Amino acid sequence: MLHNLKQIRGHKLAASDGAIGQVKDFYFDDKTWAIRYLVADTGKWLPGRQVLLSPYSFGRLDQEGKVLSINLTKKQIENSPSIDTDRPVSRQFEQNYYNYYGWPTYWEGSSLWGSGDYPAFIPTDRPYDFQTYEYPRWDDIHLRSVNAVTGYAIQATDGTLGTVSGFLVDQKKWRIQELAVETGHWYSGKEILITPSRIERISYDDSKVFVSLSKADLERTEEKHLATSGF
Repeated sequence: MLHNLKQIRGHKLAASDGAIGQVKDFYFDDKTWAIRYLVADTGKWLPGRQVLLSPYSFGRLDQEGKVLSINLTKKQIENSPSIDTDRPVSRQFEQNYYNYYGWPTYWEGSSLWGSGDYPAFIPTDRPYDFQTYEYPRWDDIHLRSVNAVTGYAIQATDGTLGTVSGFLVDQKKWRIQELAVETGHWYSGKEILITPSRIERISYDDSKVFVSLSKADLERTEEKHLATSGF
């Protein structure tokens, strides 16, 4: 089943022993299109701190109640490695983060999640051993904000198709399967879907997503209306 991330934004987050805030943003890998982290708005619980939650910790998604369950305790989250809010996610942070929870790292292995295609929750009681890992300070690990990319122009081979309006993800793999695009006037304001396989690159300097499609290509493609699909 596919879910549009814009509809999950704002959902409450429920740890195993209480509420911890709400969904603020998601970070995706622009090479594999996997959702690597959820950014939590913890409100008054952990003020001034950016909390990242991996899909390894995700439990049941209740769309009707607008709640995403997290298979961690509040204490586990509170004691997890802290990330600098003014800097991008570094490999040093990730290594300590995954070491803390005892999860397999997604960047070591041939599958989407390293050792497998799905993020499986692996509980652990072993003590956390903080280490300093040697990686370049500004190691580009291709993590991008869903909130930031929403609104980017879709640049076709013969002009602008519209703007990114949503990200549809597979809830099991937590991988982006399609980008929802608002086409504007050239296509009667219809919303269409584009798969990542048609995306050549994302220019963060120009705020554009370049696709290997023309307007005529899209007009020949079967239209998919998000409203009739429950999105």
